[in-house]
This record gives sequence, structure tokens and C-alpha cells, in this order.
Amino acid sequence: MVATFVQHNFAFKEYHYDCIIKEPLRITPEFISLEKKVYIGHHARIEGASEWNGRKFSPSIRFCEGSSVQQNLHLTCANSIVIGKYTAIAANVTITDIHHPYTDILTPIEQQMIEVKEVEIGEDCKIYNNAVILPGVHIGKHVTVGANSVVTKDIPDYSVVVGNPARVIKTFDFEINKWVKK
Repeated sequence: MVATFVQHNFAFKEYHYDCIIKEPLRITPEFISLEKKVYIGHHARIEGASEWNGRKFSPSIRFCEGSSVQQNLHLTCANSIVIGKYTAIAANVTITDIHHPYTDILTPIEQQMIEVKEVEIGEDCKIYNNAVILPGVHIGKHVTVGANSVVTKDIPDYSVVVGNPARVIKTFDFEINKWVKK
């Protein structure tokens, strides 16, 4: 079977010829840097928000070398989101550095000012289906995020997290060379 890839004439912030982006749903390429061998599956929404309610932002979205995303990624950024080297993201994952607080009860949520905090996903991670990564989260190196997990806080290197909110269920202990349950 021969794969066919859609060619796009987007003006990315950075783009290597060996990257593949399949039929995006919505994309703001001027805020996106793609290192070598990045793969992004069908119907991705990868959107930088440069202005909200009159306030200017400088979104930066970086997919590091060899990172891959399956279909239906929903990524919104007003500050910074980095996907580490060789990290694989499964279908229907949401990643955002934007929070819509509800501080003024008299103003609709979507009309209030957003809060932004950078998100970083380390190298060699696996983010499974339907996971949600929220603002301010830093995920360490070689972390597995289980399906349907909601990550609300930092995750240390060499961990497995699951649940809502996500919690560490095991970590790798290099002294005994084994995964240890928490």
C-alpha cells in the first residue's frame, strides 16, 4: 500500500522537508516550529492565539524531532508548548496552555481575560487516547500518560500516570532496574 500525503503551502515558523501533516482541521503555521521527521495525523487543530480581548500574546508551538501525533489533536497556545523528541501522542488528545478563569460572575467566561502558563512534554513520552494536558504542566522524560487521564500538575521523569486528575502509579528505579508501584 502506498501512502499519499497532502502537500501544504503553509508558512511555518520552522519546517523540515521530511515532516508530514495530513489534512489539518485548523492550523496557524506562523507560530509552529517542526523539527525533523515530525508526523501530524488527520484533523489536527494546532492553533496559536496571538490576541485575546485586546491583549497581545506571542505563542510558540514546537514539535521536536521525531515527535508524532495521531488524529484529532486539539492544541491551543498563547504562550509556549513544546512536544519533546520522539514523543508519541495518540488520538483525540487535548493540550493547552490557556485557562479561562471565571473570576467575574457578571461577565461571560469567554469574554474574560485568559491566563496562560507554558506546557512542556519531555522526550520519549507516550500520551494515550483522550488525555488532556492542562496549562503549567511539565511532563518529564520517558513518561506514559494513560488513556483518558487529565494531567493537572508536573510529572517526574520515568513515570506512569493515570486518572482524573492524573496521579503517578509507578516510577522506574534505576538502582534496582525495575518499575516500582507507588
